[in-house]
Amino acid sequence: MNRRFFARIVAGIGLLLCVTTAWSQSGSYPNRPVRLIVPYPPGGAVDPIARTIIQKTDEAWGQPVVIDNKPGAGTIIGTEIVAKAAPDGYTVILVATSFTVNPAMYSKLPFDPVKDFTPISLVANFPMMLVVNPQLPVNSVKELIDLLKAKPGQINFSSIGNGTTQHLAGELFKSMAGVNMVHVPYKGSGPSMMSVVSGETSVTIEGAVVVSPQVKAGKLRALAGTGMKRTSLAPNLPTVSESGLPGFEVSAWVGLLAPAGTPQEAVQKWHQQIARVLQIPEVRERQISQGLEPVGSTPEYFAEFIKTEMAKWGRVVKQAGIKLD
Repeated sequence: MNRRFFARIVAGIGLLLCVTTAWSQSGSYPNRPVRLIVPYPPGGAVDPIARTIIQKTDEAWGQPVVIDNKPGAGTIIGTEIVAKAAPDGYTVILVATSFTVNPAMYSKLPFDPVKDFTPISLVANFPMMLVVNPQLPVNSVKELIDLLKAKPGQINFSSIGNGTTQHLAGELFKSMAGVNMVHVPYKGSGPSMMSVVSGETSVTIEGAVVVSPQVKAGKLRALAGTGMKRTSLAPNLPTVSESGLPGFEVSAWVGLLAPAGTPQEAVQKWHQQIARVLQIPEVRERQISQGLEPVGSTPEYFAEFIKTEMAKWGRVVKQAGIKLD
């Protein structure tokens, strides 16, 4: 009787050890390559961020993180792939501002931006500047607003295309300032910026790193930064919010998401890795030199940030009557 009981105890312990070992092996993340979807073409603004992350992550995890560029349909193609991917932590995506704009721009999306994704971290912001042609007789945001009110519909602002962050930033400015400017879309940052330099248009809101050389050369006049705090690229330049339009805030941004239902082990591993990478001095210096501001938030913060951005841009899109389908 005692021997039989002892044998059962030993067998039970052995079974428990086998189960524990199997759980440990299956639960160890990552134990195979991870796919990082970038819903933009290779060489775009998001690519350098992705490559910095995977380089440091490969080194730390001993598993490759493979960039998979899936551009198209305003980032919808790549985003849908991740929404429908297995929620196992082995497919993640770097999204940008358009992720929170598209729900208002398109009448129907093949995914729900809140229900179908697990936020991991806000990775970085792209500071932007409000700039004007130097011939425009304004030197501050207040003077620009006064001029626009005196000449409603007579001054143009440029953007890199309908529905882009630059376009929506201009529409938000119009709404909050109670002014009327005419939107002129261009195909890309270069043509949009040069239209202001040449005087074809008079105003634009563009990435600080893009316009800074033209500002330094005297070909553009910077009136303000558009973030909630001053950009490190121009620490003496006030923000729009400081300059007479309280609460105005626009920053392009990049963040990391996984499919809904992704295990917390994978979410936390990614969150910790992003936070660690963004604290590495060489990484921070490289990102700042590229016009980025490293962030590295908690998943909870990023989840609330997404909802706030969706609500803000939803109001702007509705008021401006913008639709892309």
